[in-house]
Amino acid sequence: MENATKFRKIAKIKWYRCQVDPKLMSELMKCSDFHGFRQALGHLGLWAATGILSYTAFCQINATNWFWSVPLLFASLFAHGTVGSLLGGVACHELSHKTPFKTKSINDFFLKVFAFFSWWDQVWFRPSHIRHHQVTVHSDYDGEVVLPQRLSLKDWQFWLGLFAWNPVQTWNTLKIYYRRATGHMDNDWYEFVVPESDEKLRRDHRNWARFTLLGHALLAAFFIATGHWFLIVIVNLGSQYCGWLSFLTGTPQHFGLSSNVPDHRICCRTYTCSWLPAFLYWNMQYHVEHHMFPAVPFYNLPRLRKAIESDLPPAPHGLLATWKELLEIHRQQQKDPNYAFIPKLPQSIGSSAGDEVLQSEAALAN
Repeated sequence: MENATKFRKIAKIKWYRCQVDPKLMSELMKCSDFHGFRQALGHLGLWAATGILSYTAFCQINATNWFWSVPLLFASLFAHGTVGSLLGGVACHELSHKTPFKTKSINDFFLKVFAFFSWWDQVWFRPSHIRHHQVTVHSDYDGEVVLPQRLSLKDWQFWLGLFAWNPVQTWNTLKIYYRRATGHMDNDWYEFVVPESDEKLRRDHRNWARFTLLGHALLAAFFIATGHWFLIVIVNLGSQYCGWLSFLTGTPQHFGLSSNVPDHRICCRTYTCSWLPAFLYWNMQYHVEHHMFPAVPFYNLPRLRKAIESDLPPAPHGLLATWKELLEIHRQQQKDPNYAFIPKLPQSIGSSAGDEVLQSEAALAN
């Protein structure tokens, strides 16, 4: 892929940083196995609980109780898919930062568990995401998030995937994983972050795709052979339907903001929300703070926000207020495709990268 070379420029961006007391920053950067286990097991446990409820409802369906068991089945599957849709791009995202757990081997174990059940390409994502943090939405360097982003509000398959199951998306996932398992890259950005010159990374990428395909095939065969075929819907496909909450929480990260600016307050968005979406979203609603100090674990982002809030734009509270802002941006983009929302900034009191920030970035790259 010749176009992969377009990303091979060296970017030296002097990012704006909010001032943080060095002692506080050292404390905020500390990782905790306790907090990591609480989050990872809580998320997986909730997914397992909704899966058990779904399977129980399915097994209870018969000619005499279908009136209540069928609605229960659909409601529990809706909940299961909602939780499952956040296993990949959210949980695997944070685990790829290697900050949830103090013990790195535990962190890597949970990353592989979440990635397997969510069909997440964790081998590709880590080098891609390191680059994304280094050059956030700079168009010549960042191929992970490219602005402007568009909302596909008139696409029926988009809505089908949000509130039910889109089989076309599942079929495309299987085809993509087959291509990766045979050593093919998805696009120019994949070619760039998993280059042909890095034989080990290429091999790891290919082997992960093979492991995912073979593992799911064996699980599906086992479920069918034992007469529990419906577990395919719960386990193998449990992250591929009802993605509405993943969409609502994740889209605001950079949508409608400016590219090619050295200030995360202008190219990233923070919003606040209630505890349940915050839990399932692993606190990534604090996205300005996450990008500015990427080595701060997700469970410390609320404290970080409080410490630098006076130097940040105001954050909308709740998904309703956040999406009111996003839909207004969408309307403006319909009129002017080049429109970008500029947050209101306080008088700057920050600085360029200091020692703690350099430590933060070094931790991300290791």
